[in-house]
Amino acid sequence: MFKLFKKNKLEPVVAPATGQLIKIDTVPDDVFSQKMMGDGFAVQPTHDEIYSPIAGTVSTVFPTKHAVGITTDEGLEVLVHMGLDTVELEGKPFEMAVQSGDKVKTDTKLADMHLDQVRASGKDTTIVVVYTNMDKINKMPEITPQTVSHGNAVGDIEYTKG
Repeated sequence: MFKLFKKNKLEPVVAPATGQLIKIDTVPDDVFSQKMMGDGFAVQPTHDEIYSPIAGTVSTVFPTKHAVGITTDEGLEVLVHMGLDTVELEGKPFEMAVQSGDKVKTDTKLADMHLDQVRASGKDTTIVVVYTNMDKINKMPEITPQTVSHGNAVGDIEYTKG
């Protein structure tokens, strides 16, 4: 009965890199832009350092180092995908700073993505942040394209009640 008046929990989300914040539906990859994996946002980075966009626990570091999965305390699964089609680079332009099981905050460095190497391989450097289990989210931040520094607030996720 008392849950009736309980507010939904909010989770702050920040930019994982310095660069241009963009809407996910403008990412030049259909899997992301058509939200096949979930909704979220992206950053076109200008610096190599990639940070966690949310607090939680690293659930997955892909063997090819191009993506990191993070699970929040509320069970939201967040994918940080570094570059487009970068799985084909077999981890070469990435130096990981975390491993599965690590606790992360919004100021925790996840990896260095050597942008020059990614570009030299003919790949796009866009970093995509995807919420893969959207049933956990009641409301997401509205993305306003703008220049951001890593750690700048993107907005708050409002979790569903329960």
